[in-house]
Amino acid sequence: MKTNRLYCLGLLLLTLGSWAQSVATPDPAATDAPPVPAFSKDHLIPLEMPRYVSLRFGIDPLTLSIGPDGVVRYVVVVVNPSGTLNAMYEGIRCQSWEFKTYARYSANGQWSSVSNPEWRALNEQPSRHAREFARQGACQNGSESPASVAVIVNTLKNPNRNWQQ
Repeated sequence: MKTNRLYCLGLLLLTLGSWAQSVATPDPAATDAPPVPAFSKDHLIPLEMPRYVSLRFGIDPLTLSIGPDGVVRYVVVVVNPSGTLNAMYEGIRCQSWEFKTYARYSANGQWSSVSNPEWRALNEQPSRHAREFARQGACQNGSESPASVAVIVNTLKNPNRNWQQ
């Protein structure tokens, strides 16, 4: 009887140890992003934003990709009313309705990596453009897995696109 208890306790500790290691070890595919793709302001597909937003946002369709981790990665270009251009290299995880900014491009023409990019909820206030991109095409019908790049581009270009989530 005592041997069975010790055996069960040992098995339980091994199982918990393996589980804790799998929880503590992040999935490298979900944390690493490919290098920032080159973008062009000439190909931008505009995102529809609320009227009170004075910034213009556009997605360069040539930068869109869907990784094996299911993350939709893209460059979003931001233009302020005076014409100054900035950009961000980001990823959206449709399954958990989160986004991450990997790098920022400033008006001086340089990319700078975000030192510790973290997944944040798309419902957070500073992420309105990412939420709109998810709704307008990146996350089809609130699906956990994103559509293909071609479907995302076609949906963004469709003026009668359906709003999601």
